[in-house]
Parts: sequence; C-alpha cells; structure tokens
Amino acid sequence: MNGGHTPAMCEEALEFLRLHPGMRVVDATVGCGGHAAAIAERISPGGVLIGLDWDGEALAVAREKLESRGWDLRLHRRNFSELKNVLEEEGIHEVDALLFDLGVSSLQLDSGGRGFSFSVAAPLDMRMDRRRTETARMILSRCGARELERVLTEYGEEELARPIAREIVRSGCPAGTVELAELVARVYAREGRRSRINPATRVFQALRIAVNDELGNLRIAIPQAIDVAGRGARIVVISFHSLEDRIVKEEFARGARGCVCPREFPVCRCGRVPRLKIITKRPVRPSPDEVGKNPRARSARLRAAERIAHNQNH
Repeated sequence: MNGGHTPAMCEEALEFLRLHPGMRVVDATVGCGGHAAAIAERISPGGVLIGLDWDGEALAVAREKLESRGWDLRLHRRNFSELKNVLEEEGIHEVDALLFDLGVSSLQLDSGGRGFSFSVAAPLDMRMDRRRTETARMILSRCGARELERVLTEYGEEELARPIAREIVRSGCPAGTVELAELVARVYAREGRRSRINPATRVFQALRIAVNDELGNLRIAIPQAIDVAGRGARIVVISFHSLEDRIVKEEFARGARGCVCPREFPVCRCGRVPRLKIITKRPVRPSPDEVGKNPRARSARLRAAERIAHNQNH
C-alpha cells in the first residue's frame, strides 16, 4: 500500500480556495493525502486542517504521510455527510475553506480485494468503508432484474441496463470483477453495440454508487458545507461524472438563490437572501497537460462557490 495517488486538479483547487496561513480548512475527502499536504503547506503556520475520509486504508496512508510534518491536523474516519458532527466534536463552528474531491483514488482502484476496477481480478466488494455491511455482490444477489435495471439506469446512465440486469439474474450473480466485466461485454456484443469506453465502466460506477450511497451523502454534505462556511469562505468540489456534478450545481444554485416569494407580492416576505456567490459559472476542466500526465483526471470537473452571508432563513 502506498500513497502514489496523484490528486486531480490540485493547482486549480488551491487557486480557487485562496489559502493563506492561519486558516481553518476542511478536506472532506482526504484520501491518501495529496490535496491535504498541499493545503497544509499553504495554511501553516497557525492553520488547522480537518480531514475526513471513510476509507480506513487510505486514511492510514494519509496519516503516515502528513503527521510527521508538524502541521495541525485533525483526521477522522468519517463520511463527509457527518461534517457538522465532526466540526462540533472539534469545537469548531465555522471554517475558512472546504474541498471535496469525489474521485476514487488509485489506491482503491489498484488494490486487490476491493473490487472497484474491472481491470483487477477481485471480489465484488466496492465498499469505501469496510465497516459497512452490504457489498456489490450482495446487491447483485438480492436484487431482481427490475431493481438492477433501476440501479444501472439511475446511477450509471447505462443504455443497456435492462438486458444487462436480465443477464445477471438469468446467469446467476458473477463471482468477481472479471466475470461481471465479461458478462457486460457479452451483452454489448449480443446487442450489436459498441462503446468508446470499456462497456463495464458505467455498470461498475452504478454499483459503487449504490453500495456507498454516494449521491445521497453528497446531497447531505453540500448544504452542511454551506452552513459551516464562514463569510468569504470558498467551497471547491471536484467531481468525476455528471450525476455528482449535477448535484453540486443544483446545491450551489440553491445557495445562491435569493427571494422566493411569488412575483405578485409587492415586497419580500420570505426574508431569504443569497448565501453563496457562484465563482465558476461553468465547471473548470483539467488542462491537456495534466490529462497527459494523469489520465484518470480526464473526467474531472471543478466547481467553486463563496459564502457571502450569514444567518438567515433558507
């Protein structure tokens, strides 16, 4: 196990976060510590970095990498949907910047036994937090064709969700990653369809999202991030597929919305004022140079917003 993961869009994230010494910053997905190390360097001396991650193995790598540097670090094995609770435990009521990197790390993709990648033979696990009970194989085993079709359509935007789901049920639950990838390839061939990416990509994405409730947790976490952001604090989110990006866009737009009274009201009665200023009107994409050096960054999209107002109705 090593910390060789290259964080996506690190320079862009640092630029949008506007870091300086003495800040209190949350890295909500600390992973193997790539972004966290860059952040800690810029907020020292006097800064505090609060790091969260569900993955115990990744957090162990980050701890080993970061704790010897003398920075003020508070690392927690928690999901970012628990952000407010973590900060309350730390006695911190608001922070100066927050970063979410929603990608799967190289450690998770390449580690045997985790089941995140169809290019590595492994059991169909896919749990970010191994303390969770349900694995991807358990989902495939317990779900009928209709429910599997919903999962593949909703979380993977898979066009062949129905025949793939039916084939999984008909042939019995695949034993591992390679078997599932081969099953998907057979369905694509039988349907006469081609894909510019590996046909199994969207199926694996859908199962990983379902196992870890990634979208549900993100919908909880972004409003919490807005709540704990101090005035002028930046929130930066790096997502890797359209489902995540859509949630971030919607939550930022909701935070930036002012009065919601009907137009016929002569004066505002709701008292709602914008809480956010959206910094990135469109998502920022990685440079061609970065994609050349780190192909896994090719689908990254960065959005940033700034907290502009405090306690009001929302």
